[in-house]
This record gives sequence, structure tokens and C-alpha cells, in this order.
Amino acid sequence: MAYSTKRLRIAAMATALTTALTAALAGTLVCGAGPAQARTPGAGARISTAFTLPGAKVYPEGIATDPRTHTVYVGSYADGTVYRARPGRPEAEVFLPSGTDGRHTANGLRVDARGRLWVTDSTAGVSVYDTATGTRLAHFEVAGTSPRFVNDLTFTPDGSAYLSDSVRGVIYRVTPAQLAAGSGTLTEAYDLTPALRPRPAGSFSLNGIVSDRAGRYLLTVDMPEGDLYRVDLRTGAVRRVDLGGADLKAGDGLDLSPDGTLRVAHNTTNTLTRWRLGRDGTRARLLHTITDPSLQIPTTLAHTPGRTLVVRSQFDKGGPMSPGSGTPTTFTIASVRGL
Repeated sequence: MAYSTKRLRIAAMATALTTALTAALAGTLVCGAGPAQARTPGAGARISTAFTLPGAKVYPEGIATDPRTHTVYVGSYADGTVYRARPGRPEAEVFLPSGTDGRHTANGLRVDARGRLWVTDSTAGVSVYDTATGTRLAHFEVAGTSPRFVNDLTFTPDGSAYLSDSVRGVIYRVTPAQLAAGSGTLTEAYDLTPALRPRPAGSFSLNGIVSDRAGRYLLTVDMPEGDLYRVDLRTGAVRRVDLGGADLKAGDGLDLSPDGTLRVAHNTTNTLTRWRLGRDGTRARLLHTITDPSLQIPTTLAHTPGRTLVVRSQFDKGGPMSPGSGTPTTFTIASVRGL
């Protein structure tokens, strides 16, 4: 694809993202049912800066941790740069420069069980990298030219990767066999559009995605509506999770711990929530809410022992939520204790 054409598509996706985030905020304010309104800000939470990201217009979006090395990777929505933060260092370094392998956005990031870094490009698909050398090991792209927004991803115990598409309302799958082949087309595994609430064509829906430790189901959030969906990996059945009267308005990134604790970043409300999932993943109960402007539009999070790392996107400061309003001078990742 020509560079100019791809940049136009990226601009269109940025417009779609702006619309979705604005709608999520508007829905929260109008309905009054979002977690920021339903609960008081979490007591005892401590928010500090884990490390900074070099660059003037980073606008980070995704984050991944490598439990083997405790290295953290962060992706830039603005230009596709992937940063690497080594343990104990106050500033991250560039790991994959902007434009690497033709990528100009970096949304979802995950490190798999074998230590490979997966990076999604909203307008194309996903690439897999060797974290030691930065070499691309495989890549998978969405077929055709119709609108898409490949957003976040998760892994199941069998080694498969599942990726959400925010515009198409589908979940793609990459199997271990496909990964071994090195490249190919992203295969649609589940179409959630029949289950989603009605929405205008081309608008956003699915965002963060996680899987349970046993590989029984996926959970993915409909960001504007605040719904959480469960996809049964054995039967393909899709159902809305019972949230006990609460919702996930503006829900962006998800993090699911092995003990069934679900943590959620709500971007436009500067909110983080913690939930307890039922044993089968069909119900979730809101346990804790933290709302603080210092979260600076949190897009996703990664829970590690003792703290939760949160991406401060600052999308509202010259980013995709408010083009032309001026840019921040510093971009950082937050460390939150008490979530």
C-alpha cells in the first residue's frame, strides 16, 4: 500500500477513535451509571510515575510486560514506535522505531509464553518480534480494503492469539500452526455484531480483550456501551456478562489475573476499576474504583506483583481526542498501588 494512502487511512481511524472516545464520555455523563459516578474514588490508592517515554508526541496506547525479564514494552498510537523500559530505569528507550516494517500505529501489545512481543497496527494487523534482537518473526494482515481497527490481543493456553477489531466487531485468531508458517491473513474466528447493541456503521465497539487461565472463554469490552462480552471458546456462544447493575463505560484496556480479578482502564473518565469474576465468567462484581485526573486518559494497564502499570495516553492534549490543542511535554507510565 502506498505510504500516502496508508496515512489517509490512519487519519480516518484517528477520527473514528476520537468519535468513539467522545461518545463514551458523553454516554457516561448522560447516563450517570459509569463507575466514576457509582462509587467514590478509591481510598488508599497511590499513584506515581513508573518511568517516562522519550519523545514530544508519543501518545502511548498499549503496554506489555515480560514476566521473565520484568521488561515493559509500550506502543505509540501516534507513530507506531515501540519503547522498552528495563527494570529500575527511569526512562524507556526506543526498541522499534516508527515505521518499522511499515507500521505507523502500535495499539495492543502482549508478550507470549515464549517471550515474543506481539504488536498490533490498527490499519493492518499484527507483527511478532524477537525481544532479544527486534527481528520480526511473523506478521498477519486483515484481508481486503474495508474499514478495520485491529486493537487489542490476548493468548490462550494452547498458544493461540485472539485480536479484537473495534470497527468490524469481530475477533480474529492466529493459531500456533499459522505462527509457525510466518505470515498470512488474519482469520475471523468470532463475529460479535449480532450480540452487540445497535450502532452506526463504521463506529467503534470492541476494545480490550482477555482470556481466562484455563482457555475456556474470552472477555471483551464494548467501550461506548459499557458492556462486557463472554465468548465461549468451545461452542462459540456469545453472551453479555452480568455486571450487577454497574457498567464499563469508556472501558478500554483489560487485565485478568489468574485468580479471577479483572482490572479495567476507563479512558475518558480517568478511572480504574477492579472486579471479581464468577467462576464461569458470566458474572462480575465491582469491588473497587479509583478516579484521578493524574491518570491522564488511561488507555490500558498491566498488573504486576505489588503494582499496576497504567498508560497515560494524554489523548485529550493534542492527540486523537483533541487535534490542534497543543501537545504535552512529557509522556509517562503510571504506577498504581492499591487497585
